[in-house]
Amino acid sequence: MKKFLYCDGLVAPLDRANVDTDAIIPKQFLKSIKRSGFGQNLFDEWRYLDHGEPGVDSSRRKPNPDFILNQPRYLGAEILLARANFGCGSSREHAPWALQDYGFKVIIAPSFADIFFNNCFKIGLLAIGLDSSVVDKLFDEVNAAEGYRLTVDLEAQSVRTPHGESFFFDIDPFRKYSLLNGLDEIGLTMQHAEQIAAFEARHAASQPWLFQ
Repeated sequence: MKKFLYCDGLVAPLDRANVDTDAIIPKQFLKSIKRSGFGQNLFDEWRYLDHGEPGVDSSRRKPNPDFILNQPRYLGAEILLARANFGCGSSREHAPWALQDYGFKVIIAPSFADIFFNNCFKIGLLAIGLDSSVVDKLFDEVNAAEGYRLTVDLEAQSVRTPHGESFFFDIDPFRKYSLLNGLDEIGLTMQHAEQIAAFEARHAASQPWLFQ
């Protein structure tokens, strides 16, 4: 997992509440356990006018010109601004995978579904909860100014606007440590590689019949 320290990114505003995981990545694409390749089908049913299926070249499909991610001003956005209860519905891990594979590094919303929220941190995708009044203000600003960017500083736990206004966000200290150091669950386990190897050696010596 890559370290997350800082993001100065273009913001894309998804002005919908209760966005569920089937909208984020529809069920027909859940045929792989790899974390890559899902970005092209992120928000597939909203993003395209035709029905999507695995293996179809998305570049040949009909994009929905009214969908936010298809608008040129949001091309290359790294921060997704969303409404309440983002990521509700089923517990599929593919939803944060698709968001990250598309290029998003940060999701900002007033609230998130618990399982989706936890899955984000497992892959280094920073989910930030801000008060709904702050999110309303950010929506107004991003809609009013093309090229609107936010600066997210994980160490300082702050979101800073182009006007210099700063908003503090809460994050669990352990999650913060893991993100700053680029440690997923495997990485955290491998910090104890020497102790694990020593235990296995002792186990093999005391119960050699298990290793024949």
